[in-house]
Amino acid sequence: MNAQQPVGLWLVATPIGNLGDIPERAIDVLRDVSFVACEDTRRTGLLLQRLGIGHRPLVALHEHNEAAAAPVIVERLTAGETAAYVTDAGMPTVSDPGQRLVEAVAAAGLGVSVVPGPSAPVAALAVSGLPARRWVMEGFLPRSRKARMSRLAEVAAEQRTVVLFESPRRLGATLADLAEACGADRPAAVARELTKLHEEVVRGTLADLAVAYAEPPKGEIVLMVGPAPPAAPTDHQIRAELRAELDSGASARDAAVAVAQRLGVSRSRVYRLAVEFAGMKCAEG
Repeated sequence: MNAQQPVGLWLVATPIGNLGDIPERAIDVLRDVSFVACEDTRRTGLLLQRLGIGHRPLVALHEHNEAAAAPVIVERLTAGETAAYVTDAGMPTVSDPGQRLVEAVAAAGLGVSVVPGPSAPVAALAVSGLPARRWVMEGFLPRSRKARMSRLAEVAAEQRTVVLFESPRRLGATLADLAEACGADRPAAVARELTKLHEEVVRGTLADLAVAYAEPPKGEIVLMVGPAPPAAPTDHQIRAELRAELDSGASARDAAVAVAQRLGVSRSRVYRLAVEFAGMKCAEG
Protein backbone atom coordinates (compact mmCIF):
# COMPACT_ATOMS: atom_id res chain seq x y z
CA MET A 1 0.00 0.00 0.00
CA ASN A 2 1.45 3.38 -0.92
CA ALA A 3 1.08 6.42 1.29
CA GLN A 4 -1.74 7.92 -0.82
CA GLN A 5 -3.89 4.79 -0.89
CA PRO A 6 -6.86 5.12 1.51
CA VAL A 7 -7.39 2.29 3.97
CA GLY A 8 -10.42 0.15 3.17
CA LEU A 9 -9.82 -2.64 5.71
CA TRP A 10 -8.48 -2.37 9.24
CA LEU A 11 -7.23 -5.44 11.11
CA VAL A 12 -7.95 -4.74 14.76
CA ALA A 13 -6.48 -6.73 17.65
CA THR A 14 -8.92 -7.38 20.49
CA PRO A 15 -8.27 -8.36 24.14
CA ILE A 16 -7.26 -11.93 24.91
CA GLY A 17 -8.85 -11.66 28.34
CA ASN A 18 -8.63 -8.27 30.01
CA LEU A 19 -10.85 -5.66 28.35
CA GLY A 20 -8.53 -2.91 29.54
CA ASP A 21 -5.88 -4.07 27.07
CA ILE A 22 -7.74 -2.79 24.01
CA PRO A 23 -5.96 0.18 22.41
CA GLU A 24 -7.79 3.51 22.29
CA ARG A 25 -7.15 3.69 18.55
CA ALA A 26 -8.91 0.34 18.12
CA ILE A 27 -12.06 1.79 19.70
CA ASP A 28 -11.86 4.80 17.38
CA VAL A 29 -11.51 2.60 14.30
CA LEU A 30 -14.33 0.27 15.33
CA ARG A 31 -16.57 3.30 15.91
CA ASP A 32 -15.73 5.03 12.62
CA VAL A 33 -15.79 2.25 9.99
CA SER A 34 -18.89 1.52 7.91
CA PHE A 35 -19.18 -2.01 9.30
CA VAL A 36 -17.31 -4.54 11.41
CA ALA A 37 -16.49 -7.99 10.01
CA CYS A 38 -15.91 -10.52 12.75
CA GLU A 39 -15.36 -14.18 13.54
CA ASP A 40 -18.39 -14.38 15.86
CA THR A 41 -21.13 -11.76 15.66
CA ARG A 42 -22.51 -12.53 19.13
CA ARG A 43 -19.13 -12.30 20.84
CA THR A 44 -18.13 -9.16 18.95
CA GLY A 45 -21.52 -7.60 19.60
CA LEU A 46 -21.01 -8.04 23.34
CA LEU A 47 -17.49 -6.60 23.10
CA LEU A 48 -18.73 -3.51 21.26
CA GLN A 49 -21.50 -3.01 23.83
CA ARG A 50 -18.96 -3.14 26.65
CA LEU A 51 -16.86 -0.56 24.79
CA GLY A 52 -19.86 1.73 24.49
CA ILE A 53 -20.10 1.43 20.71
CA GLY A 54 -22.84 -1.16 20.33
CA HIS A 55 -25.28 -1.39 17.43
CA ARG A 56 -22.51 -1.36 14.82
CA PRO A 57 -23.33 -3.27 11.60
CA LEU A 58 -21.72 -6.70 11.83
CA VAL A 59 -20.76 -9.19 9.10
CA ALA A 60 -19.69 -12.75 9.94
CA LEU A 61 -16.40 -13.97 8.49
CA HIS A 62 -14.97 -17.16 9.98
CA GLU A 63 -12.97 -20.18 8.87
CA HIS A 64 -16.01 -21.90 7.39
CA ASN A 65 -17.28 -19.01 5.23
CA GLU A 66 -14.19 -16.87 4.60
CA ALA A 67 -13.80 -17.92 0.96
CA ALA A 68 -17.39 -16.86 0.21
CA ALA A 69 -17.57 -13.82 2.52
CA ALA A 70 -14.29 -12.16 1.46
CA PRO A 71 -15.44 -11.24 -2.11
CA VAL A 72 -18.67 -9.74 -0.73
CA ILE A 73 -16.68 -7.54 1.66
CA VAL A 74 -14.28 -6.54 -1.13
CA GLU A 75 -17.26 -5.48 -3.26
CA ARG A 76 -18.52 -3.23 -0.46
CA LEU A 77 -15.06 -1.73 0.07
CA THR A 78 -14.70 -1.10 -3.65
CA ALA A 79 -17.98 0.82 -3.48
CA GLY A 80 -16.45 3.15 -0.92
CA GLU A 81 -17.28 1.62 2.45
CA THR A 82 -14.67 0.91 5.12
CA ALA A 83 -14.45 -2.10 7.43
CA ALA A 84 -12.65 -3.42 10.47
CA TYR A 85 -12.02 -7.12 10.96
CA VAL A 86 -11.73 -8.68 14.41
CA THR A 87 -11.47 -12.26 15.59
CA ASP A 88 -12.62 -13.64 18.93
CA ALA A 89 -9.39 -12.58 20.66
CA GLY A 90 -5.95 -11.36 19.69
CA MET A 91 -4.66 -10.49 16.23
CA PRO A 92 -6.59 -11.55 13.12
CA THR A 93 -4.78 -13.97 10.74
CA VAL A 94 -2.39 -15.21 13.50
CA SER A 95 -3.77 -18.75 13.95
CA ASP A 96 -7.13 -17.11 13.24
CA PRO A 97 -9.18 -16.37 10.11
CA GLY A 98 -8.49 -13.29 8.02
CA GLN A 99 -5.64 -14.21 5.68
CA ARG A 100 -7.94 -14.80 2.69
CA LEU A 101 -9.72 -11.54 3.36
CA VAL A 102 -6.46 -9.59 3.47
CA GLU A 103 -5.30 -11.29 0.29
CA ALA A 104 -8.56 -10.48 -1.51
CA VAL A 105 -8.61 -6.84 -0.39
CA ALA A 106 -4.97 -6.31 -1.38
CA ALA A 107 -5.51 -8.02 -4.72
CA ALA A 108 -8.35 -5.58 -5.43
CA GLY A 109 -5.90 -2.71 -4.97
CA LEU A 110 -7.48 -1.53 -1.72
CA GLY A 111 -5.60 -0.43 1.36
CA VAL A 112 -5.14 -2.68 4.40
CA SER A 113 -3.81 -1.40 7.72
CA VAL A 114 -3.54 -2.75 11.24
CA VAL A 115 -4.22 -1.63 14.79
CA PRO A 116 -1.77 -3.77 16.80
CA GLY A 117 -2.56 -4.92 20.28
CA PRO A 118 -3.02 -8.06 22.38
CA SER A 119 -1.50 -11.27 21.04
CA ALA A 120 -1.56 -14.53 23.01
CA PRO A 121 1.61 -16.02 21.40
CA VAL A 122 3.69 -12.89 22.02
CA ALA A 123 2.36 -12.38 25.55
CA ALA A 124 3.02 -16.02 26.47
CA LEU A 125 6.49 -15.98 24.97
CA ALA A 126 7.39 -12.84 26.91
CA VAL A 127 6.61 -14.41 30.29
CA SER A 128 7.85 -17.93 29.49
CA GLY A 129 11.49 -17.34 30.38
CA LEU A 130 12.46 -19.18 27.18
CA PRO A 131 14.66 -17.66 24.44
CA ALA A 132 12.60 -15.11 22.53
CA ARG A 133 15.15 -13.63 20.13
CA ARG A 134 14.28 -16.31 17.57
CA TRP A 135 10.98 -18.19 17.74
CA VAL A 136 8.42 -19.88 15.54
CA MET A 137 4.63 -20.08 15.73
CA GLU A 138 3.42 -23.67 15.30
CA GLY A 139 -0.24 -23.29 16.30
CA PHE A 140 -2.22 -26.50 16.83
CA LEU A 141 -0.54 -29.84 16.14
CA PRO A 142 -2.28 -32.12 13.62
CA ARG A 143 -4.80 -34.66 14.91
CA SER A 144 -3.94 -37.54 12.56
CA ARG A 145 -1.25 -39.86 13.88
CA LYS A 146 1.03 -39.75 10.84
CA ALA A 147 0.97 -35.98 10.40
CA ARG A 148 1.30 -35.47 14.16
CA MET A 149 4.42 -37.63 14.45
CA SER A 150 6.00 -35.82 11.51
CA ARG A 151 5.32 -32.43 13.09
CA LEU A 152 6.58 -33.57 16.50
CA ALA A 153 9.85 -34.58 14.84
CA GLU A 154 10.14 -31.08 13.37
CA VAL A 155 9.52 -29.51 16.77
CA ALA A 156 12.15 -31.79 18.31
CA ALA A 157 14.78 -30.59 15.82
CA GLU A 158 13.76 -26.91 15.93
CA GLN A 159 16.52 -24.66 17.27
CA ARG A 160 14.10 -21.80 17.95
CA THR A 161 11.51 -21.60 20.72
CA VAL A 162 8.26 -23.13 19.45
CA VAL A 163 4.88 -21.66 20.40
CA LEU A 164 1.83 -23.95 20.20
CA PHE A 165 -1.86 -23.80 21.02
CA GLU A 166 -3.62 -26.71 22.68
CA SER A 167 -6.99 -27.43 24.22
CA PRO A 168 -7.06 -28.05 27.99
CA ARG A 169 -8.47 -31.53 27.38
CA ARG A 170 -5.50 -32.62 25.23
CA LEU A 171 -2.76 -30.68 27.02
CA GLY A 172 -1.43 -33.56 29.15
CA ALA A 173 -1.27 -35.98 26.22
CA THR A 174 0.44 -33.41 24.01
CA LEU A 175 3.05 -32.67 26.69
CA ALA A 176 3.71 -36.42 27.01
CA ASP A 177 4.09 -36.71 23.22
CA LEU A 178 6.47 -33.75 23.18
CA ALA A 179 8.52 -35.21 26.04
CA GLU A 180 8.91 -38.44 24.08
CA ALA A 181 9.81 -36.66 20.84
CA CYS A 182 11.99 -33.86 22.22
CA GLY A 183 13.43 -35.46 25.34
CA ALA A 184 12.06 -35.42 28.85
CA ASP A 185 14.47 -32.67 29.97
CA ARG A 186 13.63 -30.17 27.21
CA PRO A 187 12.64 -26.86 28.87
CA ALA A 188 9.08 -25.69 28.29
CA ALA A 189 6.35 -23.49 29.72
CA VAL A 190 2.56 -23.50 29.85
CA ALA A 191 0.69 -20.18 29.96
CA ARG A 192 -2.97 -20.40 30.95
CA GLU A 193 -5.69 -17.74 31.07
CA LEU A 194 -3.29 -14.90 30.22
CA THR A 195 -4.43 -11.44 31.40
CA LYS A 196 -7.41 -12.99 33.21
CA LEU A 197 -8.14 -13.37 36.92
CA HIS A 198 -6.65 -16.88 37.14
CA GLU A 199 -3.58 -16.28 34.96
CA GLU A 200 -0.96 -18.98 35.44
CA VAL A 201 2.50 -19.56 33.94
CA VAL A 202 4.20 -22.86 34.82
CA ARG A 203 7.78 -23.47 33.74
CA GLY A 204 9.73 -26.72 33.81
CA THR A 205 10.78 -29.68 31.72
CA LEU A 206 8.37 -31.35 29.33
CA ALA A 207 8.28 -34.41 31.59
CA ASP A 208 7.48 -32.32 34.68
CA LEU A 209 4.77 -30.40 32.87
CA ALA A 210 3.21 -33.62 31.51
CA VAL A 211 2.82 -34.80 35.11
CA ALA A 212 1.56 -31.40 36.32
CA TYR A 213 -1.17 -31.33 33.67
CA ALA A 214 -2.13 -34.99 33.67
CA GLU A 215 -5.56 -33.74 34.76
CA PRO A 216 -7.00 -31.23 32.27
CA PRO A 217 -6.91 -27.63 33.51
CA LYS A 218 -9.45 -24.97 32.61
CA GLY A 219 -9.03 -22.02 30.30
CA GLU A 220 -7.10 -20.92 27.22
CA ILE A 221 -3.67 -22.53 26.80
CA VAL A 222 -0.42 -21.46 25.11
CA LEU A 223 2.37 -24.03 25.20
CA MET A 224 6.03 -23.20 24.53
CA VAL A 225 8.93 -25.57 23.93
CA GLY A 226 12.51 -24.41 24.25
CA PRO A 227 15.04 -24.73 21.41
CA ALA A 228 16.75 -28.02 20.65
CA PRO A 229 20.34 -28.15 21.92
CA PRO A 230 22.94 -27.51 19.21
CA ALA A 231 23.91 -30.62 17.30
CA ALA A 232 27.30 -32.08 18.19
CA PRO A 233 30.00 -31.00 15.70
CA THR A 234 30.89 -33.59 13.08
CA ASP A 235 34.47 -34.64 12.31
CA HIS A 236 34.15 -32.70 9.06
CA GLN A 237 33.31 -29.49 10.96
CA ILE A 238 36.17 -30.05 13.39
CA ARG A 239 38.65 -30.60 10.55
CA ALA A 240 37.53 -27.36 8.90
CA GLU A 241 38.21 -25.45 12.12
CA LEU A 242 41.55 -27.20 12.54
CA ARG A 243 42.55 -26.33 8.99
CA ALA A 244 42.11 -22.62 9.77
CA GLU A 245 44.17 -22.92 12.97
CA LEU A 246 46.97 -24.98 11.42
CA ASP A 247 47.12 -22.77 8.33
CA SER A 248 47.65 -19.79 10.63
CA GLY A 249 50.77 -21.50 12.05
CA ALA A 250 49.44 -23.09 15.25
CA SER A 251 50.87 -26.40 16.40
CA ALA A 252 48.63 -29.45 16.42
CA ARG A 253 48.32 -29.24 20.20
CA ASP A 254 47.50 -25.51 20.27
CA ALA A 255 45.06 -25.92 17.39
CA ALA A 256 43.31 -28.75 19.24
CA VAL A 257 42.96 -26.70 22.43
CA ALA A 258 41.53 -23.70 20.57
CA VAL A 259 39.05 -25.73 18.51
CA ALA A 260 37.94 -27.88 21.46
CA GLN A 261 37.13 -24.77 23.49
CA ARG A 262 35.33 -23.09 20.58
CA LEU A 263 33.18 -26.09 19.65
CA GLY A 264 32.68 -27.50 23.12
CA VAL A 265 34.07 -30.97 22.35
CA SER A 266 36.74 -33.05 24.08
CA ARG A 267 40.39 -32.12 23.52
CA SER A 268 41.34 -35.76 22.97
CA ARG A 269 38.94 -36.08 20.04
CA VAL A 270 40.11 -32.85 18.45
CA TYR A 271 43.80 -33.61 19.08
CA ARG A 272 43.46 -36.99 17.38
CA LEU A 273 41.96 -35.32 14.31
CA ALA A 274 44.61 -32.58 14.46
CA VAL A 275 47.43 -35.14 14.41
CA GLU A 276 45.78 -36.98 11.51
CA PHE A 277 45.28 -33.72 9.63
CA ALA A 278 48.83 -32.52 10.30
CA GLY A 279 50.17 -35.90 9.10
CA MET A 280 48.16 -35.60 5.89
CA LYS A 281 49.60 -32.15 5.28
CA CYS A 282 53.14 -33.42 5.79
CA ALA A 283 52.53 -36.30 3.37
CA GLU A 284 51.14 -33.88 0.80
CA GLY A 285 54.19 -31.62 1.30
